[in-house]
Amino acid sequence: MSQIGIFYGPELGSVEKVARLIAERLGSDRVELIPVKQCDGNAINKFDNIIFGASTIGKTNWDSEYKDSDWDVFSTKLKDANWEGKKVAIFGLGDHIQYPEHFVDGIGWIYERLERFNVEVVGFCPAEDYDFVESEAVRDGHFLGLPVDEDSEPHMTDLRVKNWVNRLVNEFGF
Repeated sequence: MSQIGIFYGPELGSVEKVARLIAERLGSDRVELIPVKQCDGNAINKFDNIIFGASTIGKTNWDSEYKDSDWDVFSTKLKDANWEGKKVAIFGLGDHIQYPEHFVDGIGWIYERLERFNVEVVGFCPAEDYDFVESEAVRDGHFLGLPVDEDSEPHMTDLRVKNWVNRLVNEFGF
């Protein structure tokens, strides 16, 4: 059985907590957790199945002059990976109360960077299952990954992760 690489950032917060929950649900024997901070694109090459996880604070942060977050740096290294035959799933953290107009935009931000590599992205979730105003992570009524709101809906995280991982097992071909 092929390993799954879970690349996440930032460390030591809700993104890492959810990455660890996903790893636990998938089975720690088949998962490697990798913080994107100080990681290079070649690290992706050893996995057929990849999960990316990031947080979203709001669109102004993605578009601001401050481009030194873990993901801003790591995204420039994606070109170094061999994407042939890879499947990628994305999870993102957001707050639908504080940022309802930019809920989990980070998922869409990562997805857009993967589009240029013709990567197969899996793990979409129906947008109707969430309360928000707008998101760059929604296409055709689905989020381009798993939205998680640890700020306003932490009680939903475990069930959402469980359901998503069950779908990923099929989509990753396990």
